Amino acid sequence: MDVVVVESPAKAKTINKYLGRGYKVLASFGHVRDLPAKDGSVRPDEDFAMSWAVDTASAKRLSDIASAVKDADGLILATDPDREGEAISWHVLEVLRAKRAIKDKPVSRVVFNAITKQAVLDAMAHPRDIDAPLVDAYLARRALDYLVGFTLSPVLWRKLPGARSAGRVQSVALRLVCDREAEIERFVREEYWNVVAALGTPRNDSFEARLTAFDGKKLQKLDIKNKGQADDIVAMLNGATFRALSVEAKPTKRNPGPPFTTSTLQQAASSRLGFSADRTMKVAQRLYEGVDIGGETAGLITYMRTDGVQMAPEAIEAARGAISKEFGANYLPEKPRFYSTKAKNAQEAHEAIRPTDFFRTPASVKAYLDADQFRLYDMVWKRAIASQMNPADIERTTAEIEARNGQRTAGLRATGQVIRFDGFIAAYTDQKEDDQEDEDNRRLPEIREGETLKRESVTATQHSTEPPPRYTEATLIKKMEELGIGRPSTYAATLKTLEDREYVTIDKRRLIPHSRGRLVTAFLESFFDKYVEYDFTAALEEKLDRISAGEMDWKDVLRDFWRDFSAHVDETKELRVSDVLNALNEDLAPLVFPAREDGSNPRVCPKCGTGNLSLKLGRNGAFVGCSNYPECNYTRQFGAEAGENGGENEDRPLGKDPYTAEEIVLKSGRFGPYVQRGDGKEAKRSSLPKGWKVEDMDHEKALALLALPRDVGQHPESGKMISAGLGRYGPFVHHDGTYANVESIEDVFSIGLNRAVSLIAEKKNRFADRGSRSAPAALKELGDHPDGGKVTVRDGRYGPYVNWEKVNANIPKGTDPMSVTLEMALPLIAARAEAAGSKKGGRKTAKAAGAKKPAAKKKAAPKKAPTKKSAKAED
Repeated sequence: MDVVVVESPAKAKTINKYLGRGYKVLASFGHVRDLPAKDGSVRPDEDFAMSWAVDTASAKRLSDIASAVKDADGLILATDPDREGEAISWHVLEVLRAKRAIKDKPVSRVVFNAITKQAVLDAMAHPRDIDAPLVDAYLARRALDYLVGFTLSPVLWRKLPGARSAGRVQSVALRLVCDREAEIERFVREEYWNVVAALGTPRNDSFEARLTAFDGKKLQKLDIKNKGQADDIVAMLNGATFRALSVEAKPTKRNPGPPFTTSTLQQAASSRLGFSADRTMKVAQRLYEGVDIGGETAGLITYMRTDGVQMAPEAIEAARGAISKEFGANYLPEKPRFYSTKAKNAQEAHEAIRPTDFFRTPASVKAYLDADQFRLYDMVWKRAIASQMNPADIERTTAEIEARNGQRTAGLRATGQVIRFDGFIAAYTDQKEDDQEDEDNRRLPEIREGETLKRESVTATQHSTEPPPRYTEATLIKKMEELGIGRPSTYAATLKTLEDREYVTIDKRRLIPHSRGRLVTAFLESFFDKYVEYDFTAALEEKLDRISAGEMDWKDVLRDFWRDFSAHVDETKELRVSDVLNALNEDLAPLVFPAREDGSNPRVCPKCGTGNLSLKLGRNGAFVGCSNYPECNYTRQFGAEAGENGGENEDRPLGKDPYTAEEIVLKSGRFGPYVQRGDGKEAKRSSLPKGWKVEDMDHEKALALLALPRDVGQHPESGKMISAGLGRYGPFVHHDGTYANVESIEDVFSIGLNRAVSLIAEKKNRFADRGSRSAPAALKELGDHPDGGKVTVRDGRYGPYVNWEKVNANIPKGTDPMSVTLEMALPLIAARAEAAGSKKGGRKTAKAAGAKKPAAKKKAAPKKAPTKKSAKAED
């Protein structure tokens, strides 16, 4: 018996059926080892020696694999056919060798591009060794990402509080989003006019023609600049006679595109289906790993992380057979179509994404798929089948028309086209082609050269130039691919990291940089410009590709990078925060200090009139404050919402309290907008809950917030009052010392007694089950903290949190606690330790950041960033 190792249990189950009793297929559940999230995991001084750690869950799985291998005849590593798959196989083999489970047993590596019985059996018949250059490329990439993250992130934390992390690819992708936003902000609209004439033929057929020349001059898009020019042209045309100078019909062909690669699949799924890149890859993974089709489990698509655009010869033949059956012989070209790949790395240029069986039409498998799976499979099938179909035959007609009014002349052009044979369009068209459907299918009536045309109407319409659109996930992926930044397996993870770190927000599928993201990008461009340059990042990717092709030594690449990078980081150690703020004030001036309507200096404080406004850094990030502080306490948020251009955020009266007659005012402070009733120490204040917008605030909402907490009713058992309110951990209900979270702020105003009693009881029962005096049990163990001690996920009074020794940090609302990783937990713990000034976190990090000794015991000095030991590495 041989042991076969794959990544997922779903694959293991399917492949075991294919191979039979002579094999035992086990799953590694993805990567089994990683670099520990602490200082020293990659050691440049030791020739880039790397220390690997195995988490608790992986340790058990590896023990199971080792036990099975000891009793087996041999080991077959059958992980995915890309760089990550090769790395998993290498890690498994290294661990098994360390456990002395291999001994003299044969070890082989097999790869298959599809999970079908034929593909798996063919792979088993052609084993090979682990691809050492591909593993070297993985090691180089992982080391680079670690070194950048663990070296650059602490610099950010010390010099730019509120920043979350930096990464080799992540930061460059963020720069793309921020650069586009800056381009939009700089854009100046230009007015222009279009003139269109509605004309008729002698056969009473109507059509439209656009103005292309006037008074002997060819017109460009922006040449008609104002209404006066447009009115003059309309007047001339209204008195003109029209004649067709020429009519030309040209046949053209439109050829199909290649089957999907990873990036084009993500782009098409975004534009057609509204899927995020992460959602697309999750659905594709399920289609690849296998679906139960009437009692038979089979993968429906080939491997979905690929740069390749070509299909295997047998797949092309199968596609041609399906074309004949589903569409007819006239849709089948005489010879197969072949596409060339643009992938820079032959090691990763696998077959394109295609159906494993072209005769499994979308309609035939719809009953076995969920909605997302069907929609994605339908798109993959149609795109792949279209790639082998005949081109579409299109006839494009252009009519050139002269308008003459006395000595003045104008030229107009009418265009149209008709599809004579739809060809591959019968199966699939690109989204951009769908968007042009009206133009593509608009057919001109019969127009004869030399004939006089009747004027029906002349219309001038005003337009203005538009700024470039914000990136969507699809267009950002396309841009990253064009620039050579990242690789197919990294796009989805990179975009998700930007959103998770709150560097970007997504509104109507558009990526909008958050103020935090703008700050980080400006900082890196000012002090680490080389490492966020597009060309530099792309050149590094090319070196990684050359490593995987066996053309470069991976440690040579690391040495070259680390020599310059570490020296650059050392230069920033003496960088003062004032230097950082001066650079950010200059780079972000249009955003931080927008022009005022009265033309006055936007840097002058609007409250005291003598101080200068500047960015300030607080524990929650950046805000704008006056240089005359503390005499002048003017502050306003910097970019309270992504895309805001600031503004003075003056106090806005909302009305008076009907009971106290005190003024209620909407204010903006360094921690965000809030409402206030009254003045001085006795004033009542309440921050705006998450999701409430400043522009929507009115007198009624303000009164509701200031009335919190509200009484819900007396508890039926204790007789004590249950209240509902809004606290630092979100909306809650409270009874006799027990707090229970509610889903939204709206629930605080509407929750009834029965529901409140149920929530309180559920919370009490949860603690009773754990023991009244014991700490909440760990839901998940994440690993060791860089300073020692276990980091765990627990569920507490205010919801799930991460724990390290005496430091507890809440997990952001909406985050699945079981999805939290050590890399996600460390910044939360560091931020909480910094805020609380705890013995293990706050004092240590304050000391590392050079915080000054507090002036008084009751008022602790603000702590700065954690040491680089707790920084995280990201791609």
